[in-house]
Amino acid sequence: MKPSRPLACALLGFALGFGISVMPATAQQAPATASSTAPHPWDTLSPTQRDLLAPLQPRWNSIPPRHQAHMLERAKRWATFTPEKRAAVRKHLEHWEQMTPDERRRARDNQRKFHELSPAQRDQLHETFKRFQQLPPAERDKLLREWRALPPKQRLRWSMPASAGSAPVPGTR
Repeated sequence: MKPSRPLACALLGFALGFGISVMPATAQQAPATASSTAPHPWDTLSPTQRDLLAPLQPRWNSIPPRHQAHMLERAKRWATFTPEKRAAVRKHLEHWEQMTPDERRRARDNQRKFHELSPAQRDQLHETFKRFQQLPPAERDKLLREWRALPPKQRLRWSMPASAGSAPVPGTR
């Protein structure tokens, strides 16, 4: 069954409210171990670790040791990925590094909110985002412009599941 356009737009609004790039928060939930309290200077990393974490190199030595340990754990997992998937991880890291501290904070908040959703809501959001990504670029750009032009209260109304069926589609008023 194909969802109605208002429902799809409401979910898209919800997805856009979470931000399109949902980069993992590098500063969250690192285990507190003895190795995480000691600094890991850049020049002590293995060539594989340096390659995977290259976007972080300019500020690596100023990252708190606990966060370094967390990133090293992630790099261990990333090393098992296919070359294509490792390239995608690197691209996300590069994007993360280009974000302002406020953008990173918002991304972390959005990730937290996403994980607070029920599994059904997450699945619905993923499905809506997949459909959004399949739209022609011009239509995606148009929807993004319309979404960004909405007042915050209307965006919020679209993101609320109870009003999803009754929310107006951007550009129809």
